[in-house]
Amino acid sequence: MFAKAFRVKSNTVIKGSDRRKLKADLSSAFPALSAVQLSELVPSKEELNMVKIYAHRGDAMTLYVLHKNPIFFELEKQLYPTVYTLWHYPDLLPAFTTWPAVLQKLAGGADLMLPGVVVPPCGLPEVQQGERCAINLVRNRAPVAVGTATMPSAEMQRAGMKGKGVAVLHAYMDQLWGFGDRSGPPSIPPLVPEPPGSEEEEAGSQGEEEEEEGVPCASRDEDPGADTPCQALRDLQLSGGQDGEAEGDTSECPEDGQEEADSRSPQEQMDALLLQCFLHALKSKVKKSELPLLASSFLRNHMFSCCPGGKQLDLKKSSYKKLSRFLQCMQQEHGLIQVKELSKGVDSIVDVDWSHSELRSFAVPTDREAEDCPQESCGDASPARSYRPPEISTLYGVSARMEPLFKDTQHRKGAALSAGDVRAIITDYVKRNELVDENNKNYVTVNPTLCDCLLDKSEYQLVDKLKWDSLFARCLERMQPCHQLLFPGQQPIVKKGHMEPIDITVASRGSNKKVTLIKNLEAYGLDPHDVATQLQHWVQASSGINPLPGSKDKVQVQIQGNQIARVGKLLLEDYKIPRKFIQGLDKVPKPSKKK
Repeated sequence: MFAKAFRVKSNTVIKGSDRRKLKADLSSAFPALSAVQLSELVPSKEELNMVKIYAHRGDAMTLYVLHKNPIFFELEKQLYPTVYTLWHYPDLLPAFTTWPAVLQKLAGGADLMLPGVVVPPCGLPEVQQGERCAINLVRNRAPVAVGTATMPSAEMQRAGMKGKGVAVLHAYMDQLWGFGDRSGPPSIPPLVPEPPGSEEEEAGSQGEEEEEEGVPCASRDEDPGADTPCQALRDLQLSGGQDGEAEGDTSECPEDGQEEADSRSPQEQMDALLLQCFLHALKSKVKKSELPLLASSFLRNHMFSCCPGGKQLDLKKSSYKKLSRFLQCMQQEHGLIQVKELSKGVDSIVDVDWSHSELRSFAVPTDREAEDCPQESCGDASPARSYRPPEISTLYGVSARMEPLFKDTQHRKGAALSAGDVRAIITDYVKRNELVDENNKNYVTVNPTLCDCLLDKSEYQLVDKLKWDSLFARCLERMQPCHQLLFPGQQPIVKKGHMEPIDITVASRGSNKKVTLIKNLEAYGLDPHDVATQLQHWVQASSGINPLPGSKDKVQVQIQGNQIARVGKLLLEDYKIPRKFIQGLDKVPKPSKKK
C-alpha cells in the first residue's frame, strides 16, 4: 500500500469536535485501549493533524499525525495503527512472528506468506479473516508491519501453513514510515522464547548479537535508513575514509571491522556509500562559484565521479529512494546544504555550510586510492559523457468529463495512464456493460455514459454507434495530455501537458551581430552552465547564462554567432537527446556555394 510515494491532498489541524469523534472511533475499534491511553493518542491540547492523501494506486486515505509521526491511517472507514503507535502499544493487535530476513520484502510491498511464519509453542494468535493484525520479528516483539488476515487461524493450520497469511498494508521502512521521523523500532523482548530455528538462521542471529555487542555506535534501536550519520560515518572510518584521528578511534572496535561492515544489509551499505560520495563531492568537487547547482547535475557530475572503484551508486537501493529525499535529509537533519526549488519541479543546491564539523572532519581518499578506481567511475568525466538522457513517455490524465468511465477502476480525476492502459480500461468497460453490437462486432453501442463523455452536443441525436478505433481516439482526445520523465536511478516524474522541446533560435543584437539562444535545457536534466561551458570550449566563442524573458526561474544559454549546427551536434551526439525533442534544427544555415 505504501511501497511507493503517495500524494498529499490536504493537511489540517483537527478541531475539538473531530478529536472527540476520533477518540470514540478508536475506543470502538480498539477496546483494549484504556482512557489514559486514548488521551495520550488523541491529546486535547497538543497539535494533531489530519492529512488526506492519495496512494500511488489512487486509493484515498486519511492519516492522523501527532508529534510529526503518523499514528493511525484510515482506509475504507477502517482505522489501522502505524508502526510508530504499535511500538508504544505492542499488544494492540494480534501479532504473527517471522524472521528478520523477511522484513525487507515486507517493506517492498510483499505480503506475509504462511511458510515464513514462526509458530510459537502457544500456537498462532486467534484471528478471523479480514481482522487487523501485526507482524513482528523473532527476538523482538516490536511490530514491523500492519495488515489484515487472509483466513482464520484454524484454516491456516488446516492448510499446512501454506499460502498467504497476512495482506500487508504498512511496514517499517516504507513511505508511510518515511513520512514520520524515521526512527527505528525499540527492542522489546518476546513474552515466550522463540522455537529453535534452522542452523543457518541461528548462526545468522548469533552474528547479529555479536555485531551488536561489538559495536557501541550502532544499536538495534537505530534505524538503518535513519538520518543520523553515526553508523554511516563509522563505516567510513572502518574503510579508511577518515583522517588519522578517526583511524585511532577504531581501536575500540573489533579487529574484524571490515567483515562487520560487510554484514550490513545492501540498503545500509548504499546509504553509507551515498553519504561518503556526498561529503567527498562537497569537499573536493563543488566550488562556491558554481552555486546554485542543479541537484541532478550534482549527482551526475560530482557524486558519481566520487564513487569508489568496484561500486556503483543506485538511489533505488537506498532507504531514500529519491535524490530529493536524500538532499532534504542532508538539509533538515544535518544542516550541510540548503536546497530550493528555483524552477518548478527542479531542485537546486543554493548554499553549502563549508564550516560544518561533519564536512571538515571528512578526509578525501588518497591519490593512491583514486588511482585504483576505474577511469569511468572516479575520473573527471566530461558532463556530456556522464549524462544519460531521460526516458520520455506520453501519458493521458483522467479529465473531469472522462471520470465516469474510470470510476470502477478507482482512477480519479488527474490520474495519469498510458495509452495501453486507457485502451484496456475502455475495452473492459464496453464488455462488462455488453455494449458490443451483436450484428457487427466492429461497432460499439453508445450508452448514456459514453454519450456524455465522448460525443459533442450536435451528435447526441445522430450517433448511436462508434467504431472501436473511433472510440479509442475520442477517449484519448478528451483526456488531459501528460508526460513522464524517467531519469536513471530516480523515481519517475509525471507532469501535465506535452513535453516541451529544447528550443534553439538565432537572434540579432547590436550591429547585426548574431547570437544563438538555447531554452528549456533544465526540463531534460541538463545543466545550462555545463552546456554553455562545453559550447564555449568547442566553438571558441563567448557564452553566458541569461534569465529567460517572461519567466522568473528559467534561464537560457546564449553563445556568440549562429551555432545551431554545433548545438544540434552536441545535443544529438554527445547528450543523446532524441531529435524530436529539439526544435530549431531546420534553421541550420546552408553552406555558401564556392565560386
